[in-house]
Formats: sequence, C-alpha cells, structure tokens
Amino acid sequence: MPTAKRIGGIEPLPRYINPDTSIPEYEKILEQLQDYQSSLIGSSYYYIRAENDRMSLCRIMPGAGKLFFHEIVDHDKHGISEDDLEEAINHNTGSLSTPGYYLISPHIEMKLRVILDSP
Repeated sequence: MPTAKRIGGIEPLPRYINPDTSIPEYEKILEQLQDYQSSLIGSSYYYIRAENDRMSLCRIMPGAGKLFFHEIVDHDKHGISEDDLEEAINHNTGSLSTPGYYLISPHIEMKLRVILDSP
C-alpha cells in the first residue's frame, strides 16, 4: 500500500481501501451472529476467532446500512481467560460457517453481560 507524504508539517488524512479476498467476509459473519441472541451483548455481536493456535475474542458493531466495525477485544480486560476461550471452542454448541470462527460460550456471555450491561 502506498504511503502518504507529510506536506508542510501536516499529516495526510488516512486512506481506506476495500479489504482483499484474504480478509474474512465480516458481513457474512454478522448475518450468522444475528441468528444467535446470546452473541448480542449491548450493541455488539461477540465471537471467537481461532487461527494458528491463537484465539481472539472479537466483536462486530453494526452501523447504518452495510457499515460496521470489527474489533479484536482485550479479553483479559473483561475477565475472560485463554482457558475460557479454549473451552468455548472445544465445547462449542455451534461454529460459524467460516472456518476458524466460533460462537461465544454461555460462560463468556455471562462475563461480558456482567461487565458491559452494568451501569
């Protein structure tokens, strides 16, 4: 990706591009997550991504129309351990159709609700 040059001490505005085909289809993942009420916590849908022995808690925040934001969540900050993520993957009641993507467990859902739904 070409880099923008700094002109007269002013940083250029960021440029956004469409992801290439190596990026998972987050719109497709969001559609699947909407079928599981347990994955909707607050205004975000949560799921787990497992890749090359790494697990990440992720969320998608839908916006207007086809606009949405994808974020990798700091699971430690929410009291969710690596063991919690691993257990959710190993004892999952269902995985998403995209390989390596899983639903959160009831245990993770409970922890997220306690933290995110509390005033």
